Formats: sequence, structure tokens, C-alpha cells
Amino acid sequence: MASTHATGLGPLPTAAPTLAPHVLDLFSLKGKVASVTGSSSGIGLEVARAFAQAGADVAIWYHGNPKAIERAAAIAKECGVKTKAYKCAVTDSKEVEATVKQIYEDFGGLDIMVANAGVPWTTGPMIDVEGDADWDKVVNTDLNGAYYTAKYAGQIFKKQGHGSMIFTASMSGHIVNIPQMQACYNAAKAGVLHLSRSLAVEWAGFARSNTVSPGYMLTEISDFIPHETKQKWWQLIPAGREGMTRELVGAYLYFASDASTYTTGADLVVDGGYCAP
Repeated sequence: MASTHATGLGPLPTAAPTLAPHVLDLFSLKGKVASVTGSSSGIGLEVARAFAQAGADVAIWYHGNPKAIERAAAIAKECGVKTKAYKCAVTDSKEVEATVKQIYEDFGGLDIMVANAGVPWTTGPMIDVEGDADWDKVVNTDLNGAYYTAKYAGQIFKKQGHGSMIFTASMSGHIVNIPQMQACYNAAKAGVLHLSRSLAVEWAGFARSNTVSPGYMLTEISDFIPHETKQKWWQLIPAGREGMTRELVGAYLYFASDASTYTTGADLVVDGGYCAP
């Protein structure tokens, strides 16, 4: 990352980080504080658990699922780290700001923020939908919620001089899914991808920003999909199946850890090969 001190020859380089000599230590999160939105279940819960297993203290976010409180306690017991659950609507900027500040105070720092909270588009072709409520719900959660989360985490990162921002994007930000029609979700996730790349440039002096783009995963978010539609998915996925949430955590751990100190503005697609053809 380049210094902002200009000279006649351009910006001065900053010092390279001091890295652990053993590769496994590069992936350790011991001593770090991680925060994951939308982590009461699904991808977010699996990522929170993985971060705790790697040694991080973890703040778990939930909105409508109070089981997050029990799950946070179970992770703390299993991994021997500090965890706490926070109720927050990521669509409310003031709530997000207050929650991020509270996590910073409770844990004494914030090293990793994962903007993972999201909802699917469930109502079919856009022009057939009455009103704008469904569009607003998806965009406000999946894109605006990610923006609010990054904004307030980024303020802490800048104050600290370090931080890793990770967004859950989607392969749907890269391609147009079939047979289901979901223009709103695709547009929101494409926005998340470009938001992250833009922040990677804006934050280059003090923090990193990257995205993970999952493909079709076995989570509650797709429970509404008919089995016949899923059969069509499997035919289009080279791996021939949906992914397990546990198969995603390595991507998040890479971006969260010192293994990726020179990686920013990147996206890691984990989709069973869907986007490859």
C-alpha cells in the first residue's frame, strides 16, 4: 500500500508487514476481533464458527433469529474465545453505527468485518411485481446494508490503521441465473462487487476490501425454491450439486488473515464451476 506523502518521484512505499514464517500461522486469527452480519444461521454462522476456530473473538449479528444468542455461547464454549450476539437491522444506518461502536467498545478493537446479511428475490420477473416493496427490501438489505456496515467499520479501520473488510457477494453478480428470474438480486450483488473494489482503492492506506461470491449453497435462503428448479441448477453446475457452507469458509479465512495482506479489491468465486464455462 502506498503512502499519501507525495514527492517529486511519486508516493513513497510503506513498510511491508511482518509476517509469520510458518504458513499455518499466516492463517491464524488469534488475538483478532471479527464481526459477521447475518450470522445467526447459514453462511454467516459457519464463517463465524470458522473464525472462532482460527482463534478470533467473534461478534455475531442477528435480526429476527434469537437463536443466535445460544449459538454464540456454544461457539465460545467450543473454541475458548469471546463471542457475543448483537441484534441489529442492517437496513437502519443508525442501528448499524451504534452496533459497530458497541462491538468496538465491548471487544476493544475490530480487525475483521464481514458484511454477509442478505435476502433473496422470491417474486419472479420484475415487471410482474406489484409496487416496489420487494425491490426495496432486497436492495436495502443486500446493498445498502453492506454499505452501512462498511461505512462504520471503515471509520474504525481508519482510526486503527488496519482492518479487513469482506463482503458476501454472489455468482449472481457475475452472471444472470436461469431458470429463475431475479434481476433485483443480481443487480444488488453486482453493486456489492463494485462497492468492494471501490473501497479497496479508497482504503488502500489503512485497510483491505475483498468479496466472496458463493454459488448455489445448501442454506435456508433457498428453501423456497422448488425441487424441479434445483434439478435444473444441478445440470448447469459442473460439480453437479449445491455447495455446503463449510466449503466456503476457507475463502473467508484467507481474506481475514495475514495470508492475504497484499490482496485487496479481489473476488473469490466458490460456485462448483458454474461461472467457468
